[in-house]
Amino acid sequence: MFYEPKNGHGLPRDPFKALVAPRPIGWFTTLNDDGSVNLAPYSYFNAVADDPPIVFFSSGGAGRFKDSARNAVERGEFVHNLVTWDLREAMNATSEEVDAGVDETKLVSLDLAPCELIETPRVAASPASFECRTIKTVEFEQNGEDGPNTLVFGEVIGIHIAGGALEDGRFDPEAQKIIARLGYANYAVAGGTFRMLRPELLK
Repeated sequence: MFYEPKNGHGLPRDPFKALVAPRPIGWFTTLNDDGSVNLAPYSYFNAVADDPPIVFFSSGGAGRFKDSARNAVERGEFVHNLVTWDLREAMNATSEEVDAGVDETKLVSLDLAPCELIETPRVAASPASFECRTIKTVEFEQNGEDGPNTLVFGEVIGIHIAGGALEDGRFDPEAQKIIARLGYANYAVAGGTFRMLRPELLK
C-alpha cells in the first residue's frame, strides 16, 4: 500500500510508530509551577549528539505544551530516567492523563532522589538518569487543529548510574533489561518483546 499521512491511512491503527522501532522511552521528571513533581513518558525521544551530550523529546497535542514540555521550557531543566523491565508498570501508569499539578510519583509510589546540578529530582529506582538543561525548542505545525509539535532539546550536564548497573566499568543494557517502544501496545526488552496496554485501554 501507499498513503499520504496528511490524507489518512485507512487502517485500524496508524502504522507510523510501528515502522520506526524500537524507540527509546524518555521518562521525564520536571517541576510544576508550584514545585510539585511531574513524571511522564514520551515515545519521541532520543540522543542527538555526544559532545556535548544532547537529548530531545517531542510533545504534541491540544494546547501549546503538555506538562513535561512546558515545565522543561519554563524551568529550563528536566531529568530523563531510564526505564527498565522492573519499572515498566510504573512507567505505563504515568502515561495516563491526570490533572495538572498531580504528582504521578505518588500515584505509583516511586521514591525520588535529589540531583546534583539541578533542582528537579530523579526516579531513585532507575539505574541511570540524565540531568538536563533546556537549551532550545523547535516547533512544527500539525496537520490538524492541535499543536504545534514542540521539540525540546536539553544538554545532559550530569549523569547518574547506579553502582550495581556497572560491570567491569561498562553499562550493560541487557543486564538492566532496558525496554523500548515498538508501536501499538508492543514493547521490546533486551532479549525479547512483550505487550502492555495504556491505562485508558484497560478501563
